[in-house]
Formats: sequence, C-alpha cells, structure tokens
Amino acid sequence: MSETILSLKGVEKIFGSFRALGPVDLDVSAGERLGIIGPNGAGKTTLINCITGVYAPDKGSVHFQGRDISRIEAHKRARLGISRSFQIPRPFTGMTVLENLLVPLDYCHVDGSKAERAHAVLASVGLSGRTADASETLSQLELRKLELARALVGNPKVLIADEAMAGLSDEEIDEVLEILFALNRSGVAVIMIEHIMHAVMRFSQRIVCFETGRLIATGTSAEIADNPLVQKVYFGE
Repeated sequence: MSETILSLKGVEKIFGSFRALGPVDLDVSAGERLGIIGPNGAGKTTLINCITGVYAPDKGSVHFQGRDISRIEAHKRARLGISRSFQIPRPFTGMTVLENLLVPLDYCHVDGSKAERAHAVLASVGLSGRTADASETLSQLELRKLELARALVGNPKVLIADEAMAGLSDEEIDEVLEILFALNRSGVAVIMIEHIMHAVMRFSQRIVCFETGRLIATGTSAEIADNPLVQKVYFGE
C-alpha cells in the first residue's frame, strides 16, 4: 500500500451526553479500497461527516495529504479532493442530467471545458445517452450513477460512496461495482460504506467494522467474515 492520504487521530464527536463516535484512529492509503461496515447507529455516518466537514470533531484531528483539515469547511475539503455520494440521491429536478453536473462544476477548478468534463464523467458511469433527459426520468440505477457522477466531477483523490447500491438488483450492483473498480484503477482511493455484505467483501482490500461509535475490527474480507466480534455485532450471540 502507498502513502497515507487520509488520517484520523483520536477523532470524537459528542452530541450532548451521547458519544456518537470515538475515539477513532484510522488511516487510508492513496489508491486504497476501504470498506466500512457496522449496524445502524454504529457511527458510520458521523464518521463520514467528520471526514467531509459536515461536523468538526470535538476531539482529535483529521489530516488530508499531511494537512490538518479538522476545522476546514466542507466545500473547501471538496476542492482539496475529498468527495462523497449520498445514500438517498437528490438530483436537481427540472434540470437535465448534464445540467446536474454543470452545477457542481461552477464551484470546481477543472482544466479545459466544463461541458467536456461533465460529458466525460457521464460517459464513465454509463449515462452518455441520458445527458439531455430530465433527471426525474431516471431509473433507480441511473439515479445512483448520477449521484456518483456528481461526486466525481470535481476529480477527487478520495471518494466516499455511501450505500451507493442500496435497493439495486444483483446485476445492477455489479454495474456500480465496476464503476467503482474503474475509478480506483485510475488512482482514486474509494471508501465504501455499505450494508450489502457480498458487495463490500468483493470490493474492499481492507474492511473496518464499527459498533456504537467504536472501531472494533479491521482486516481483509476473510478475516472480517471470520471475526467472532463482527459476527456477534451482526447476528447476536
């Protein structure tokens, strides 16, 4: 594995008397495929929000490419190269598929034409034939692809895919996985948060498991599948 691109040290997030996360230590290598699993309420979304700047950690620090970004706003982190998709796609209705990508491109620096960049990204996710169509006409799979495209248009170094395959069939899951594999082959580190276990097991080089805000296990897919603590978290005693 190459050098560390993203590093969390002692990160904690507390809401009132409730500790939602931490303390968490986690490093992500450049170009890595990292899976994050855990039951509902395990702290996965809070972790994403601390990485992307929705929340500032109450304790600890987040470093990206060696720079402390713990107090940097979310849009500035996106410009640095941290991007995410959302679990529930919410495209800009009343706009075409292409226009949905031109909006975030207004806030990104890209080399060359913004339209060319948008077309290239739509082609990479298999939406070239829908560029002029209204976003509200897309299928569930196409909405997932558009959500990924909006996250990718700024040319990120780290992509966080938050349940990008929820509600899809096995064949559709394969399509999304191939998009993420291709993106990773281009050098982008991909962090996958997912409840579809066979997908995250197939995709990830390394998996970490959370429960009640704590990182309780890390390892390869085989190591995680055989871990008694992970089995207890998912299936009970």
